[in-house]
Amino acid sequence: MQHPPTEAYLPGTVPVLSDRLLLTPYRDPLFDGATDPVLVADPGTRSWLLFYTQRRAALASLGGVEWVHESEIGCARSYDGGETWAYEGVLDDVPTPGLHHPVTKWAPDVVRIGEHWVMFLTLLGGKRSDWSGNAVIAQYTSSDLKRWTFQAYVDLRSDRVIDAAVTLCGDGLYRLWYKDEQRGSRTFSAVTATPSDPRSWQVEGVAIDGRPHEGPKVFTLGGWFWLITDEWRGLAVYRSADGAGGWERQHRDNGLILTGPEEFEGRPVVARHADVVVQGASAAVVYFTHPAWSGSELADMTSGTDHRRSHIRAAWFTVSPAGHLVPCWESAAQQPHSFGKAGA
Repeated sequence: MQHPPTEAYLPGTVPVLSDRLLLTPYRDPLFDGATDPVLVADPGTRSWLLFYTQRRAALASLGGVEWVHESEIGCARSYDGGETWAYEGVLDDVPTPGLHHPVTKWAPDVVRIGEHWVMFLTLLGGKRSDWSGNAVIAQYTSSDLKRWTFQAYVDLRSDRVIDAAVTLCGDGLYRLWYKDEQRGSRTFSAVTATPSDPRSWQVEGVAIDGRPHEGPKVFTLGGWFWLITDEWRGLAVYRSADGAGGWERQHRDNGLILTGPEEFEGRPVVARHADVVVQGASAAVVYFTHPAWSGSELADMTSGTDHRRSHIRAAWFTVSPAGHLVPCWESAAQQPHSFGKAGA
């Protein structure tokens, strides 16, 4: 995730990520179900924090998709640029007013706005064994990345919204992108000039149309705003001049990246729900996979826990001379490819 510059970041205080970032994938030591990662620089300790959804993958007694619910937000820390990680437990005492218990916590996004950290978190109240029921996005603030104060639930005019991502756009306004599962599982956006006030968000409408997807993430690199989503067959790539709209899909490789970073039984294992950290002219795409499963729909997994297991990895990308998001290892000489409208 890219943080807008603020006075709180003094020159040289943000720790540098290693080119060996997550070369050894991170695994959750309790339930082996680390998903939906977000990396946050902690300048005060010159370390990196990894927040993630802690799915209960190792509990064989849970049927259906019950193991995906009642999850906490796990946290790990690295002092060597992300090469090694130490588990620090889960976020404690995250208020969820008005929701039935147990509460499911999914897909955090953490951004620096002014003098505080702001977290946007997906919450589902009550016991769940399928994909039904309401989901909301809550907004919290923190001064230390440990203790989080509840502000409000963001009103996005829908009863089933998940996977928030927030960035300052080129028009000077902040936008919140999210998946609306009541409206075709597409990416919608909301906008505000005062993001510290959770009641100020105003829904704009569809940002990315087309086939269903989830997990939007927006960042700037090489003079462009980029948006990636998880299409369950790899990560889809779009770009915009200012992030406020006009998203165009990258036509190279069907607009997808990380379609097979791993293999299982001779079939590609795709990257899922990613975060992005920009460092100079490169960007680390931090994603998760199910290393022992090559399917797409979690409800179709066979019994047992092996297929449920997930881990978190990273790959470095840059912008080619042709203006495409490409792996850093790829040759700089690129053949020109066209861009198409969002949702192609």
